[in-house]
Amino acid sequence: MTYEQQDAHEAVLDALADPTRRSIVSQLARGPVTVGELAERLPVSRPAVSQHLKVLLGAELVSFESRGTQNVYRLEKTGFDELRHWLDDFWQGVLDAFEMYAENHHDDRREET
Repeated sequence: MTYEQQDAHEAVLDALADPTRRSIVSQLARGPVTVGELAERLPVSRPAVSQHLKVLLGAELVSFESRGTQNVYRLEKTGFDELRHWLDDFWQGVLDAFEMYAENHHDDRREET
């Protein structure tokens, strides 16, 4: 894993650590919405929603399209792919360590019998 990939997954984890941002992600999972629509659905102000979206945008979890005077936000696959890649690597390491342990432990049991 490169340093850039490490930074990317950490940015995603940091962004998703906030419950309001997780709520925004949940809302966007239902489909694209404007900042105003998100603010109506959440117990935070429109400027706060904008700040949270800025963090999610930096982590590549969301993208937006300008439509007239409004920005329509949607989920972005890139950040989620980075997180999934990191989790896959993490679990592969765990599984590899377990396999090695099981093989070594299995050999110990053979010697006991």
